[in-house]
Amino acid sequence: MAKLSIKDLPLKNKRLLMRVDFNVPQDESGQITDDIRIRASLPTIKYALDNGVSKLILMSHLGRPDGEVKEKLRLNPVGQRLSKLLGEKVCKLDDCIGPEIAESIKKAKERVVLLENLRFHKEEEKNDPNFAKQLASLGDFFVNDAFGTAHRAHASTEGVTHYLKSAAGFLLDKEIQYLGEALEKPVQPFMVILGGVKVSDKIAVIENLLPKAQSILIGGGMAYTFLKAQGVKIGKSKLEAEKVDFAGEILKKAQQLGKKIVLPLDHVVATGLDSPQTAKIINDVNIPDDLVGLDIGPKTIKLFKDELKNALIICWNGPLGVSEIKEFSRGTKEIMEFITNLKAVTILGGGDTAAAASQFKLDSLVTHISTGGGASLEYMEGKVLPGIAALTDR
Repeated sequence: MAKLSIKDLPLKNKRLLMRVDFNVPQDESGQITDDIRIRASLPTIKYALDNGVSKLILMSHLGRPDGEVKEKLRLNPVGQRLSKLLGEKVCKLDDCIGPEIAESIKKAKERVVLLENLRFHKEEEKNDPNFAKQLASLGDFFVNDAFGTAHRAHASTEGVTHYLKSAAGFLLDKEIQYLGEALEKPVQPFMVILGGVKVSDKIAVIENLLPKAQSILIGGGMAYTFLKAQGVKIGKSKLEAEKVDFAGEILKKAQQLGKKIVLPLDHVVATGLDSPQTAKIINDVNIPDDLVGLDIGPKTIKLFKDELKNALIICWNGPLGVSEIKEFSRGTKEIMEFITNLKAVTILGGGDTAAAASQFKLDSLVTHISTGGGASLEYMEGKVLPGIAALTDR
């Protein structure tokens, strides 16, 4: 069911309560080290301001204060950075509920008000109805633009929707469009690239997408468990011994469904992750006992490109090697460069995959990079995300 978008709300002279994801990394002195999440929310914020809201009330969490006020986790630096990015003063308050907060919002000369860290109240993560009601009382409408928390039924994501007409912001809307609708009934040929360390992290993704995808290409640490299931020697490479049977079952199921699971043919190996100077290519599927597989090799890169060249939708979660180390980054980099030159819709999910796109300066060439790690994984698993399900239907 399609959800309301911020564009469907009559915003003029209304108070808009908006959930954003300002959970940004900071250094010891409280300086923000990466403001990408704040920047990502700007289009929705600017749209609300351009369309005449009387007040825009922003709410977010930061870190894990576990229901206690922690000075280091106050949102003051976030308010300052947002003010700089917006080019107008932001009113930062010291709490998020109560009559004094309501009064401060009313009296504020600034158009944008930032509430204090929601998780200073344990009721936020408990989705306490009274806490949600108090938050909802601050606005006339609610917009959720925090995809990173959409898989959690918290007071500020699910609870408030019981009291206000609720819509998706542009960021959330894009996630619904690409991760939701595109993966629900994908245009064929639809192909999936899976990497990262563990098979166990991707079990539900594989089970959900295998019937829908034409091919699933597997690299990264998880590939070695699948190769082991085929009787391949994997040396000292990453292995989830308890998942070998599962990998074997998936390979069998793919065959029954007429789907392809594409695994590495060769490898970049080293004596260990901490010895990149020993990196070399093994021109064989088997890895010697004393070596560790840390990236896909050139034959596999060619195999993956041949498989992907006709795809119309490509969904990718997890790097194909240890991409943050130069010697083990070629597979991820080359395949990412290749897919950005195809006509396909390219969807990247997961923090490490997004970081790789940024590292290789390819993020602007990808159709959609999902902003939520856990949330994007759950969406790819076909799960209903409470923060999205709770929004008002169109």
